[in-house]
Amino acid sequence: MQPEKKLFTFEETKQKLVNYCVYQDRCHAEVEQKMREFVLIPEAKEEILLYLMKENYLNEERFTRSYIRGKFNIKHWGKTKIKIHLKQKGITEKLINRCYDEIHEDDYLKTVKRLYENYESKLKGLKDYQKRSKTITYLRSRGFEYEVILQVIES
Repeated sequence: MQPEKKLFTFEETKQKLVNYCVYQDRCHAEVEQKMREFVLIPEAKEEILLYLMKENYLNEERFTRSYIRGKFNIKHWGKTKIKIHLKQKGITEKLINRCYDEIHEDDYLKTVKRLYENYESKLKGLKDYQKRSKTITYLRSRGFEYEVILQVIES
């Protein structure tokens, strides 16, 4: 059984969605998902989306840049994992690639190196090749590219 949809006036709904976008950068897919909670005719949804974009509450590039910064700096995700998650949110590959300049190459390599050293030091009782293999698998799961991992290991 579906929960009751909330009934608000057009202006109240618009204000709620403005607040939703102001609280944190959002992508179009998240806003459209939020709109499903409200009873709206398609024309009203379109008008609200246009208003949010026109007033710069909804900006796909700003969202992408902030998402990349956050996932890299806070969660220490690699570019591959970030790209997969952004694509799931409906962000184009072209935009994602354009926004990767938010991650500086030096910081990226330092992060891979730090994660590599931390993880490898926790592995006890394994042969060197086993440690290396497990660590590479771990870093790949964090979204780092194999070439970058090898570059860090060999340096």
